[in-house]
Amino acid sequence: MLRMSTPNLCGGLHCWAPWLSSGILCLCLIFLLGQVGLLQGHPQCLDYGPPFQPLLHLEFCSDYESFGCCDQHKDRRIAARYWDIMEYFDLKRHELCGDYIKDILCQECSPYAAHLYDAENPQTPLRNLPGLCSDYCSVFHSNCHSAISLLTNDRGLQESHGMDGVRFCHLLDLSDKDYCFPNVLRNNYLNRNLGMVAQDPRGCLQLCLSEVANGLRNPVSMVHAGDGTHRFFVAEQVGVVWVYLPDGSRLEQPFLDLKNIVLTTPWIGDERGFLGLAFHPKFRHNRKFYIYYSCLDKKKVEKIRISQMKVSRADPNKADLKSERVILEIEEPASNHNGGQLLFGLDGYMYIFTGDGGQAGDPFGLFGNAQNKSSLLGKVLRIDVNRAGSDGKRYRVPSDNPFVSEPGAHPAIYAYGIRNMWRCAVDRGDPITHQGRGRIFCGDVGQNRFEEVDLIVKGGNYGWRAKEGFACYDKKLCHNASLDDVLPIYAYGHAVGKSVTGGYVYRGCESPNLNGLYIFGDFMSGKIEKPRNGRSGIFAWAALRPVPSQG
Repeated sequence: MLRMSTPNLCGGLHCWAPWLSSGILCLCLIFLLGQVGLLQGHPQCLDYGPPFQPLLHLEFCSDYESFGCCDQHKDRRIAARYWDIMEYFDLKRHELCGDYIKDILCQECSPYAAHLYDAENPQTPLRNLPGLCSDYCSVFHSNCHSAISLLTNDRGLQESHGMDGVRFCHLLDLSDKDYCFPNVLRNNYLNRNLGMVAQDPRGCLQLCLSEVANGLRNPVSMVHAGDGTHRFFVAEQVGVVWVYLPDGSRLEQPFLDLKNIVLTTPWIGDERGFLGLAFHPKFRHNRKFYIYYSCLDKKKVEKIRISQMKVSRADPNKADLKSERVILEIEEPASNHNGGQLLFGLDGYMYIFTGDGGQAGDPFGLFGNAQNKSSLLGKVLRIDVNRAGSDGKRYRVPSDNPFVSEPGAHPAIYAYGIRNMWRCAVDRGDPITHQGRGRIFCGDVGQNRFEEVDLIVKGGNYGWRAKEGFACYDKKLCHNASLDDVLPIYAYGHAVGKSVTGGYVYRGCESPNLNGLYIFGDFMSGKIEKPRNGRSGIFAWAALRPVPSQG
């Protein structure tokens, strides 16, 4: 866990309780520290699942046997294809082209296979060959152009196999140069340790960081219970929640251990797992808290589950495992884009942020899950967990939810058109004027071009899949006159960062010059920059000054 302040305010933690209650930088900086030593990019296989460690040794694509997208069966299939191709070459050509062909075929096993084959862009057909960096591609074409017709059945690539190496390499070009082979293997931007913070060369921003917690496995959430004990609770993706005391020590036994139920793997890139934790506003009196996690039902169908639990009466640092009551389950059609945020608004209702269902480009149905108000995926849901519904549900739908009277719409929907919001927060408001109090800020992870920060409003349509950031994504939907979408308050391209992590509006006492700034980050960026609009510093943590709320 890390703490941030400006250079002249790097002393002791003089106002610990207000800092903790504001939750300014806890969530994502602790996430960064927990990930040190892992890849910084976002690994993903061609089936949009997470990479893994094969159970058995890979004989052929052995470079990826510690972490990749191939099991032994797929490895053997690739090896068989390799030897079929090599039968067409004499010894000289075998020695000249063998390594190239093997490397190209084995990119199906790369943990970045979805990027290499441009599977993240559903508007283009899946590539037959991976994206090759220009220099590598040129040498390959010069030495081994006769192999192209054996490697692919793509007519355009086959027709360029002659002397036109420029055209061939243009067809294999990737818009994102970070992921072309072999750059993807040696690109420091993708592979360096997370959490590195460097001083801006212009001296614009300097961060002072102190460690508060370590030794965690993919920590994804840090919250407090609001009960005056000043404990904080850190949730790990594998399904374990730990208690940290005000002196910084961690209790030996976990607060909650659901490893046997939570669906995830230990491999980086798996977006499933224990994803959200929120304590009831009246936790001090009712002992209730809420969890959001991935699971398999009895028929082995992947779902996200939102449950209510209680703390043990005998031990306030232990959850009562028998107290779980499932509030809501939603079937997940793919293993990625699972959302995961739970929070309580100032209205006392619980807000649930779901992903669009996964794969790429929200391909489900005529216009995707996010724009479909009969689906709970790609949504902000608002429910009342203090009352049961008349239909036997363990929640009630607030009567003023925006779509309760719309035929075909699910009444729990509060806002829609969301891709995969990763971390949202309620603004506590200015401590004196209360300006901004109750606003909900979210970071919505983009597809393959833009990341965005949104301000959630009742009934809002946030545009996905019609739009990504401010730009059109699905042109037909984008130009539909009925879209009427809410634009982001901030968006940035993938030259800056590639996976937004939402944060908090700073309302703490240690850094008054940050008051009112929205502090957020990017999972794949370690930069400290200043945006072109001149507002505050951006990335490695970014500070954005939101427009004051109206009224």
